[in-house]
Amino acid sequence: MSSRALIMIASMSGLISVSLGAFAAHGLKNTLSPYLIGVFETGVTYQFIHTLGILLCALLATVSSGKIAQKAFHRAAICFIIGILFFSGSLYALALTGVKWFGPVTPMGGVMFLVGWGYLAYAGYQMADNTTQDGVNQ
Repeated sequence: MSSRALIMIASMSGLISVSLGAFAAHGLKNTLSPYLIGVFETGVTYQFIHTLGILLCALLATVSSGKIAQKAFHRAAICFIIGILFFSGSLYALALTGVKWFGPVTPMGGVMFLVGWGYLAYAGYQMADNTTQDGVNQ
């Protein structure tokens, strides 16, 4: 997946995050219990945080000169996307429908978030070091 596509996905995910946050704050307050609103808002929070992660990965992949680092940044972003779909998506579905079946899906999304952060660390390790022995940037 290209950095351009990841930036577009991150932008749409950010738009959706803000919209769902407003929906939770204004549209659901008289419909759902405080507990379920909290579940929904947790989904929004994690979606927004990992949306920023997708954007960061896309931008770092663009400026990185190493192919291994670029691929790792892209893989991290893809893990974040899958994590959002599974983690946040299952929390939204659980809060809105009350169907408990969605609960076991949530940890799979959490694992994808963890794998994504691992890929991001690996990508950072693989980036070319642009400093000299004196510690000055080249």
